[in-house]
Amino acid sequence: MCSSDLLIEVKNAFIENKLHSNVTIETKTRTIVGPSNKPDIDFFVPAFIDIHCHGGGGKYVWEDFSTVENIHHENGTTLQFASLITMEFTALLKTITSLVARNEVNAIHLEGPYLSTEYCGAHEPSLLRLPSMEEIKELIAAGNGKIKMITIAPELPNALEVISYLKLNGVIPAIGHSAAGQQATKAAISAGAQVVTHLNNGMKKLGAEDAMSQAALNSDIYLEVIPDLQHLDLETLKFIINKKPNRVIAISDAMCAAGCGYGKFKIGNLPVVVTEGIARLESNGKLAGSTLTMLDAFLNLSRNFGTEVAVKLTSSNAKALLNQNDLDDYIAITGRKVTFF
Repeated sequence: MCSSDLLIEVKNAFIENKLHSNVTIETKTRTIVGPSNKPDIDFFVPAFIDIHCHGGGGKYVWEDFSTVENIHHENGTTLQFASLITMEFTALLKTITSLVARNEVNAIHLEGPYLSTEYCGAHEPSLLRLPSMEEIKELIAAGNGKIKMITIAPELPNALEVISYLKLNGVIPAIGHSAAGQQATKAAISAGAQVVTHLNNGMKKLGAEDAMSQAALNSDIYLEVIPDLQHLDLETLKFIINKKPNRVIAISDAMCAAGCGYGKFKIGNLPVVVTEGIARLESNGKLAGSTLTMLDAFLNLSRNFGTEVAVKLTSSNAKALLNQNDLDDYIAITGRKVTFF
């Protein structure tokens, strides 16, 4: 639902980088025209940005992007990266070419195939590859400007060269699904890495000896987090946010089951079972992405850390990474109902 030129009464409004409580807002100009004694809208905030999303509504982005986009748009997302998983290289090229040809996708994220077998998570280990400059150039060419981010395990041969090349060519180098220690992580950041893919998942945990996660937290790199309170417990999430409030970006990392409830699904050829909103590989019980929407992320963050932090993590910090401060969609949230302005 979209609307404009309305007066609305809001409990929590984030306008011009400031939180306002119990106010009446003119939505067309996004100005506060007075107080409100009986606000009926919970939040008026910038629409969400999701730089890491694989699916939703029973589909994956490579199968039916419009279905995935619609389910997440209904939940407040205005800009969504289409995240592809590890595939056989020829299949990956065909998938990218097909997405670009359909002209539905503004941004593609490649999560794989250049990942660690030790920390591959829900990626098929047999399809993982070593980074190759020739392949990277081929993938970027197939993307025709749409590939915006690629995740690489920085300890792999040729990874640092590829990371530098990506940065120089306007593609965000992300690091993750990695066995890298602190030295390799620092080298990747020096080479140009800008983002850590879902911090503390697909890598050694915070507090472990020689952990990528610790080196990343002590740097200025952006840090993806999945705030479903399953991938990160509340205390760990709090620690990360308090340490780097302007560098943490909430993502959904949603698989196809987002918006679908319980059931059996797949990631690639790997069977996944979703119970109580948690997606796990049927074979070993490992987490297999999430069923989160960015609305879920925002509400979790707002409830536990306040609205200002929730806005930073679901919108402001991603805008800074992408240098897209011109994105100006706003949403009103009442319960779980979202209206775009």
